[in-house]
Amino acid sequence: MDRSTNMDHIKEPPGGWEKMWVEGRTLWDLGEATPIVVHLCETGSLPNGRALVPGCGTGYDVVVMANPDRHVVGLELSKTSVERSIKMFSSFANSKHFSFLKEDFFTWEPTEKFDLIFDYNFFCAFEPKVRPLWAKRMQELLNPGGELITLMYPLTGGTPGLPPYRVSVSAYEELLIPLGFELISIVDNELAPDTRKGMEKVGRWKKKSV
Repeated sequence: MDRSTNMDHIKEPPGGWEKMWVEGRTLWDLGEATPIVVHLCETGSLPNGRALVPGCGTGYDVVVMANPDRHVVGLELSKTSVERSIKMFSSFANSKHFSFLKEDFFTWEPTEKFDLIFDYNFFCAFEPKVRPLWAKRMQELLNPGGELITLMYPLTGGTPGLPPYRVSVSAYEELLIPLGFELISIVDNELAPDTRKGMEKVGRWKKKSV
C-alpha cells in the first residue's frame, strides 16, 4: 500500500531527527531503560511473542524487553541512531532476540505483525491532526488480541508548535476505541523519572479479536 501521500503534513523538529542525533540534542533520552519497562519485565507483566518499539531512540527498552520468548524490533528514522544502537548492543547476551531497523513507522510493511507494541515519547512527537494515522498504524501492526502499551507524556506542559506535543487520556480513547481497542487500564506512572513526575500515565490496550 502506498502511504506516501499521507505523510506530507507530518512535521519534524528544526533540522530533522537525524540532525538532532548527529548533534547529540536528544534530551528525551534517559540514558537507561525506562523504569516502568524494567518493572514490567521483572514482574512478568508483558506478553511474549513479537514486540515493537517505534521511535525507540537508543534502544534501552528494546534490549531490556528482549528474551528467548519475546523478539523485539526497535524502529527509528535516524540512521545515526540505528547505527549507534547496533554498535552499543550487538555484543549483549540476548542480542539474537532483538533488532534495530531504520524505517518509517507510517510506511514500513513488516513480514509479520506484533503481539505487543510499546509507545513512549512517540505519540507526543505528532501534531494532533496526524494522530489518527498513528492509531490506524497501531491497529494494522498488532495481531488480534495483541497489546498496546502507551506511556502517556506530557500530560502537562509541552512547547506550542514543537514536539513533544501535549497529550491527554481522552485523545488516546477517542482514537483507539473506535478502531477496536479495549482499554485494560490507565494508571499514574509511579516510576516516572523525577523530571516527569505527575506528567505521565501508563495505558494498556488490547486489540479485540475479530
